[in-house]
Amino acid sequence: MSVIEEVKQKTDIVEVIGQYTPLTKSGKTFRGLCPFHSEKHGSFFVYPDQQSWHCFGACGTGGDVFSFIMKKDGVGFGDALRLMAEKCGVTIPQNALAEKAREKHDRLYLANEATADYYHQLLLRSPEAQTVRDYLSKREVNAQSIEDFKLGYSPSAWDGLQKHLIERGFTNEELLEAGLISESDNNKMKHDRFRHRLMFPIDDVRGRIIGFGGRALDDNQQPKYLNSPQTPLFDKSANLYGLDLAKDAMRKEGRAVIVEGYMDVILPHQHGYKNIIASMGTAIGENHVAILKKLTKNLVLALDPDSAGEEATLRSVGLENSLGAEIRVAILPEGQDPDEIVIKDPQKWHDLINTSIPILDYSFEKASTGLDLKSSLGKTSAIEALMPIVSQIKDVVRQTYYADKLAALVGQAPRKIELLLQNNKTARFAKKSQAEIAKASVSNPLEEFCLAVILKNPGLKNQYAELLPEYFDCSENREVYNVIRSCQDTSQVKTLLDSSLLEHFERIMGKKLIENKMEAKLADAVLRLREEYLKRLAGNRADTLAIEEGKQLKELFVNKEHLGEQKRRQK
Repeated sequence: MSVIEEVKQKTDIVEVIGQYTPLTKSGKTFRGLCPFHSEKHGSFFVYPDQQSWHCFGACGTGGDVFSFIMKKDGVGFGDALRLMAEKCGVTIPQNALAEKAREKHDRLYLANEATADYYHQLLLRSPEAQTVRDYLSKREVNAQSIEDFKLGYSPSAWDGLQKHLIERGFTNEELLEAGLISESDNNKMKHDRFRHRLMFPIDDVRGRIIGFGGRALDDNQQPKYLNSPQTPLFDKSANLYGLDLAKDAMRKEGRAVIVEGYMDVILPHQHGYKNIIASMGTAIGENHVAILKKLTKNLVLALDPDSAGEEATLRSVGLENSLGAEIRVAILPEGQDPDEIVIKDPQKWHDLINTSIPILDYSFEKASTGLDLKSSLGKTSAIEALMPIVSQIKDVVRQTYYADKLAALVGQAPRKIELLLQNNKTARFAKKSQAEIAKASVSNPLEEFCLAVILKNPGLKNQYAELLPEYFDCSENREVYNVIRSCQDTSQVKTLLDSSLLEHFERIMGKKLIENKMEAKLADAVLRLREEYLKRLAGNRADTLAIEEGKQLKELFVNKEHLGEQKRRQK
């Protein structure tokens, strides 16, 4: 008998599913409310004889005990098998290497759990943690939330956690691998990674602690938020804060709301909004989508209303194809983060989520803001910004809708936009296809943010000494930067610019910046521009062929259009 069959044989599917939803016997079957969607009349049936289940309601699906656990806990088959095997006492045979790796991971989970307990008890009882308790009280985080999210405090001592865990049998090597301690490059001294910080344990979908986030408590502490490094358990690009506590609400409500920070999850959860998870400051990526779509495909982005949040939102447009559904955006009031909104007016948060708009509509709005759509420059800028986005849409009906919307926005015939869209499809690199059509480079939010910081902070001149003009892919941005480099004082830039660039310059100057840590933000922007430049450089050879193919196809479409026009005239 295989392990799978043995687990099935020793598992009572009625007992397992009954832990998630009440079941009532109905003849030879059991009936209840579906645990995967909201309903008033039970359409969910369990068949003990067949050890299977089926939902005849909105889900329209079913399976065995493994498929139930996979769907309910958002895990793969292997994890579902291991969970059920553990519950029914079945040992899964493994080869020596796999067993050793599993034992190693189990030790890291235990170390993280012990760490979370240590930090949590210090927060509750240590006199040193009074500052943190006062901070949480000021932020209106109650005792239940502190318990639910197991918040903690990391002490100021250099090796407090290290000593505590070594006394409990863990080794320095295990603590280093878990990212709980760090090692000095110079003298090889080992010390706690997190010191004098408010601690947020990070769980995986199964509720196991895989890492930590720590918030600075003093103004001079840098960085403000410090996360665990990449470890065998923790990958920031593949985990979401609060997912374990949010997954049931996400399924029940059929929607997940994505925010940026820890408090943006905790305070809404405290006020009854429990379908919220956080990206922990990183952009939502393919790995995040792969996790979320197992639970719901209805995603709402509610990122901070600042330039970074706007940029992260716009970068998420392409994820709709991976999700297979529409992503929406909640428009938050300027200067108010999610946690602040919920504390001030919980109903307002509810209304903002319910009135969220499609991310493509959000992109259209942002791309057209500040443009004179009656001028050729404004129309060209709108097409350059939005054509690559529309060309990414795989659903034909939605793509046609947004192509028509773009045509109406710039006052062009839909057929012209269709021709541009067709040409955009033939090129593998959308930006360069558009450059061939519009004879100008597409502007870039990161480039404009960098220029805005430079222009509005003259004292940071030494911070961009290594920023080269060729790092700017947009010709307008590159020209503005050339003038900046030629000036002793950035206040002279406007007077030295060509008149054709004044509209573009005013749009850059009109950008609103969050005026804090500008030196660090500029350094990060310069580094990212350099990385994008090197990627373009490496791809130029491969793109050349695609561009040439695009030219030929464009000529073919234009010639075909001319022939069609001639035939219509002849009739």
